[in-house]
Amino acid sequence: MDATVETPATRRIRVWDLPTRLSHWAIVTLFGICWWAAKSDHMRWHRIAGYAMIGVVWFRLAWGFWGGQTARFSDFVRGPTTTLRYVRKLLSRGIDDAPTPLGHNPLGALSVLAMFALLVSQTTSGLFAVDVDGVASGPLAHWVSFDTGRRFAHWHATNFHLLLALIGVHLCAIAYYRFARHEKLVPAMIHGCKAPASTAAAPYFVSRWRAVWLAAGILLGVILLVNAR
Repeated sequence: MDATVETPATRRIRVWDLPTRLSHWAIVTLFGICWWAAKSDHMRWHRIAGYAMIGVVWFRLAWGFWGGQTARFSDFVRGPTTTLRYVRKLLSRGIDDAPTPLGHNPLGALSVLAMFALLVSQTTSGLFAVDVDGVASGPLAHWVSFDTGRRFAHWHATNFHLLLALIGVHLCAIAYYRFARHEKLVPAMIHGCKAPASTAAAPYFVSRWRAVWLAAGILLGVILLVNAR
């Protein structure tokens, strides 16, 4: 279990569990590998990284239901009213008085949902995509016609640019919170700790063995999927 961490200078608590942090940085790394492999025509590595991306995305989605408190969608996904209220406070009350949620804030939650929607779309379209000569195709391309596979390939390319745009917005948000609100989001996703308001209670976490068994089941599912005939 993750424990509360305190220093004499400031009270810091563990906010992000290890599975959440590992899956976050795995997605960042695998996205870069997929991009490089496609640009340099290393399609074997593109497929391998893509299969790994499927597993990590599935794991993080599942962890959003069975993980610790701050990893769960129910903890940070809010309705439009709460999100608009957060935006108004952020814009009108100034830097110091704006609310600071323990985990993802309501705007960050929208970014997380959009990112996972695009990642699911990207990995799914890649499974069925067919290139022009039909050589570098997804493992499930034989389930669809050539024309349908080409449509999947076109969407795979378009969706990639949507992901790039969302990543750009994400980076801008990180910069804003770092320099305008003095919140270091990137280090927190590395070591897992934040310095919240003094009244904030430490979130609950679940056993890491749950993550191990979940990852093992998803790995088996990905292997069966990409070898389906």
